[in-house]
Amino acid sequence: MNTLHGLRARISVLAIAVVGLHLTGCASLMSSAASGLADNLSAAVLNQNDPETVRDGAPAYLLLLDSFLEGSPDDPALLSSAATLYATYGTIFADDPERAARLTERARDYSTTALCNSYKASCEWSGMLFEDYQRTLGGLREKHADVVFAHGLASLAYITAHTDDYSALALLPYSEALFERYLEINDGTDDGAVHTYLGVLNTLIPPALGGDPEKGRVHFEQAIEISGGRDLSAKVAFAEGYARLLYERELHDRLLQEVLASDPEMPGSTLLNVLAQRQAVVLLETADDYF
Repeated sequence: MNTLHGLRARISVLAIAVVGLHLTGCASLMSSAASGLADNLSAAVLNQNDPETVRDGAPAYLLLLDSFLEGSPDDPALLSSAATLYATYGTIFADDPERAARLTERARDYSTTALCNSYKASCEWSGMLFEDYQRTLGGLREKHADVVFAHGLASLAYITAHTDDYSALALLPYSEALFERYLEINDGTDDGAVHTYLGVLNTLIPPALGGDPEKGRVHFEQAIEISGGRDLSAKVAFAEGYARLLYERELHDRLLQEVLASDPEMPGSTLLNVLAQRQAVVLLETADDYF
């Protein structure tokens, strides 16, 4: 049975894909030089084919974003940028569980503040009943899309780093509903990543325990279609989240072989694809023991 203990591995290849979408969100409040730095660094990260280089270099940029926040602590775009990078780094590169917990908690704090400063109804979300929470989502509009995405990603990272905390696990349906609303208000530029995320959420548990793997399969297939099959993380998540859950070995191996046969070099997605290929190797090596 799939558990949330496997969620961190599943979303690690997804999280890095959205770094570039949000690191540049603070451009309007930075100098032109700082804005250019954000743009160029985002491109460099996403086009890097050596994840270890990103792991070693990213902490310096985390501190840089913190320094910008010292001067503009309430800016939603800057807070979202910091939340996204902290969530990504904490999910992918923080091997120590306590460190991952600290980094992702900071990410969620930043994103919560960003959303509250952009959409006042969200300031009351903490402890809100799910039905009441759902009603507040209707007021979100396209102008809120960036902060919504950052908060969804930060919440997911937070959950993966706190799988022994039931209060954190209780956030899963809230995060799913938030991303479904995001698909309605977004301009479509990163819908593929969101569909992968929703596919993961719907395949975390088997149907007998309330999961909906067929809904998850639809999301995975949409993600693959949107990218023309070039987003390798969607195929890896499909294989691990759906094929393993339902013990479909043929689908599992086909998807992973396609990932390994693909060229990972793709502008804006090279790092994402390299991480996906690494995960595909592990999944294939363990397939005989799993199936």
